[in-house]
Amino acid sequence: MALSLPDFPWDSLEPYRNTARQHPGGVIDLSIGSPIDATPDVARNALNAASNSPSYPLTAGSLELREAIAAWWERRRNTGPLSIHNVIPTIGSKEMVGLLPMLLGLRSSDAVVIPTIAYPTYAIGAHLMDAQIVVADDPDLWPENTKLVWLNSPGNPTGEVLSVEHLTKAVTKARELGAVLVSDECYAEMPWDVERVPSLLDQEVTEGNLHGLLALYSTSKQSNLAGYRAAVMAGDDDLIEQILLVRKHVGLIPPAPIQAALRAVLADDEHVAVQRERYRARRAVVSEAVSSAGFTIDHSEAGLYLWATRGENCWDTVAWCAARGLLVTPGVFYGEGGIQHVRIALTATDQDCVTAAERLSQR
Repeated sequence: MALSLPDFPWDSLEPYRNTARQHPGGVIDLSIGSPIDATPDVARNALNAASNSPSYPLTAGSLELREAIAAWWERRRNTGPLSIHNVIPTIGSKEMVGLLPMLLGLRSSDAVVIPTIAYPTYAIGAHLMDAQIVVADDPDLWPENTKLVWLNSPGNPTGEVLSVEHLTKAVTKARELGAVLVSDECYAEMPWDVERVPSLLDQEVTEGNLHGLLALYSTSKQSNLAGYRAAVMAGDDDLIEQILLVRKHVGLIPPAPIQAALRAVLADDEHVAVQRERYRARRAVVSEAVSSAGFTIDHSEAGLYLWATRGENCWDTVAWCAARGLLVTPGVFYGEGGIQHVRIALTATDQDCVTAAERLSQR
């Protein structure tokens, strides 16, 4: 029997892409958010050195990689001490988002809670298991049959950062319900208007108790490794063991050269700082132009996007931008709460960001 899944939302952008292509200067794509800067040498050199890989890699990752993953979470996300049993590599973070309900053995009677404005793949994972989908940000609204809860901080598309207090409340409620609480934190290394982005696994939240908690992180954005599909998961060692067992059986194995590159970038903070400053400069150019064009920017205190509104239906805004050769993402892709917003990605060259700013000034 065929799966009943919603259409892939980005396919509906094609007419607007065609309009934007007609602009004399061509289209500037600020929709998908795919990195465009060069993959750093630290990754490419590690990949090349590991390219002679005739043997099967470990699904769990090499010992050296798992040690590097644990060290990164401790150093960058304030988790406190982690062992290799608390971490695994994944084939990008989207794979884990889409498959986690299956990996955890959810049933049709179980509820999966997703944010009100959310990355669509959270719901797709629930659809694949025919699980119930509940849209709720407030832990007090999570139903009794909740088995999996998704948090996203910094949020995609909103850029909202959840506080330690909110994360702590979420942990308490999830444990009352016996639910697994998962935080997608793949934009955590890009704070702009906040001092830091606390992790679900932060010691201030967990007090050293990781029971029922998982967190995801991706190197796609911080290291321009979207093409490598290199990400990591950390948290409750019992849950990690369960997830790892299923992945072993079905062959979800990060290739050995990718594992080597992932290990290298996690050990090097310098290239991440360089990339962060690139995005900071682009954000300054684009956000000023967006505001000057009459948009209101909501949240967007961290991450790779501006969550902006002209106070109109998002499709009207998409059309307005397309007429100026700019492709942006309609907020409704992320839920009905985004009906008056668009998501504007910062993943464009310095020159394209300047050009986009000029086009936004056109009346």
